[in-house]
Amino acid sequence: MSFSISGKTAIVTGAANGVGLAIARHFAEGGANVVFADMDEKTLRAQMGEEADKEPNIRLFAGDLRKKLTITNLLSTTIDAFERVDILVNASRQVMTTDPLDPDDTSMDELLQQNMLTAMRVSQAVARRMIKQAGKGGGAAIGSIVNISSIASRRTHADLLAYSVSSAALDQLTRSLAVAFAPHGIRVNAVAFGSVMSASLKGSLKDDDDMRDAILENTPLHRIASPGEVSDAVQYLASDAAGFVTGQIITVDGGRTLIDPACVSAH
Repeated sequence: MSFSISGKTAIVTGAANGVGLAIARHFAEGGANVVFADMDEKTLRAQMGEEADKEPNIRLFAGDLRKKLTITNLLSTTIDAFERVDILVNASRQVMTTDPLDPDDTSMDELLQQNMLTAMRVSQAVARRMIKQAGKGGGAAIGSIVNISSIASRRTHADLLAYSVSSAALDQLTRSLAVAFAPHGIRVNAVAFGSVMSASLKGSLKDDDDMRDAILENTPLHRIASPGEVSDAVQYLASDAAGFVTGQIITVDGGRTLIDPACVSAH
């Protein structure tokens, strides 16, 4: 089986910065047709404008995927440009703190919507398209969905209550959709990362001088990985090399979850 994604068409959400941007660029460099999707049109255009104008295998899509019409438009843009979709990477994610004692705190509603429900609805829409374009495949592999999760799903940190719960919900969504979509030949997996310089971690480090040292101390490989280091794991799960892999959560964290205490922020 091949690790190649060349010639396949992928949608990557959350592609304006951080891990999502790194994955989308990695796929495009690997020969895939890639739709870079994000809510932040200004940042998306600033990051990819010139490349998107020059490269025939890149398209940009800006819109709020929490809205059903936007999901429909995203699929239409993809099909108009590349005629099909083979891979979906749900990398759109948000991190915010929670006050567990504040009844007016809305972080749980917002993060379940952004980090889990949106991934579910985009996955449903893309899966229906994959099934339609495959016709009667008899269970043969027709597509791959990869969700981007976090080690926060396995860590208890009161300030990140909603983020942890939404990450755990995304992991369970991955397992459930893997079983539901398997008869149609669609594989669903996830990559849970930690100790990676995501956009959210970069922002947190600006506000907490001690966080970097705490992360390094509690990461056995003793470094913070670049966003691009998540990309190879995602490519593996999206490729034919992972043809018999579904419902799995692959951890990319430098060994951090092996020893990480609960007091260290789960980035």
